Amino acid sequence: MKKSLWLLMTLLVTAGVQAQQTVKRPKILGISHAGFAAADMENNRSFFRDYLGFAEPVVISDKTGKIGIIYLKINDEQYVELAPMKSGAQSGMTHVAFQTDDAEGMRRYLESKGCNVSKKTTFGRIGNGHISVVTPLGMRHEFIEYRPESKTSAVKGEMMPESRVSCRMGHVGFMTADLDQALAFYVDILGFKEVWRGGKDPKKVSWVHLQVPDGDQTIELMLYETEPTQAQIGSMNHISLEVSDVYKAKAMLDARKLPQGCRMAQEIKGGVIRKLHVNCFMADGARVEIMEDHTIDGKLTPSSKGVPMKYVPGQTTR
Repeated sequence: MKKSLWLLMTLLVTAGVQAQQTVKRPKILGISHAGFAAADMENNRSFFRDYLGFAEPVVISDKTGKIGIIYLKINDEQYVELAPMKSGAQSGMTHVAFQTDDAEGMRRYLESKGCNVSKKTTFGRIGNGHISVVTPLGMRHEFIEYRPESKTSAVKGEMMPESRVSCRMGHVGFMTADLDQALAFYVDILGFKEVWRGGKDPKKVSWVHLQVPDGDQTIELMLYETEPTQAQIGSMNHISLEVSDVYKAKAMLDARKLPQGCRMAQEIKGGVIRKLHVNCFMADGARVEIMEDHTIDGKLTPSSKGVPMKYVPGQTTR
């Protein structure tokens, strides 16, 4: 009897250990939102609402009426999140969020991989499942599980006006000091797939595109090798809005008034990736790229065979 009980307990412990070791990753469906801290909330709000044409389905204020979060809607599953800049912090991109089908499952999965992840799944005032993870390079990501009772689901199919310059965020780019460390997280742990890499200098790789595991949107790892200026930080940390015709999109925006301090680049470029695009900038220098969803000739642009840039503090490059 004692032997049988001991055997049963051993089997249960072994099964528990095996289950912990084989936690499956939930789906990562795409980019949910990009978050920006604003030194001037009304200015940034006007940039996205009045200039780029996005509606505001969610505005959360405190008891005094001070705005804490604004969600600007690109489509039913993608948003830009604006929040006031915290004291002592910098303005610009604060995090990138991905959509998942199971926030708690993702939390457990990341925990099983030893990641710096939230201790519990929260739902907050918006009502979607939410967890946060910080990568080894210090980038913060959220994983959002859209819930039917949430504030965003309440306006599903609504608040997507014709004034929108774009109806899809194709990719989000952010600063990445070390490509190897980034790939260990995004590819080995999260299951992203590399689809392209390139750079202005054929001998160096400046950008690496990784596709989400269960969708077609990408993140752009913005590599660098020297201490970036504030302007470079604002340019590297960006969102890319897809359009079918960038000339038509620019003409739409040219007919609108830019908020004070914001600017639109006059030149439409093809770039190394050979997709026509134009850049516009918030007053604090954060960049929004408006890019066609196809290359200039419909053919894929070959990846670079150069050496990836890497930033090592205190190290100079030649």
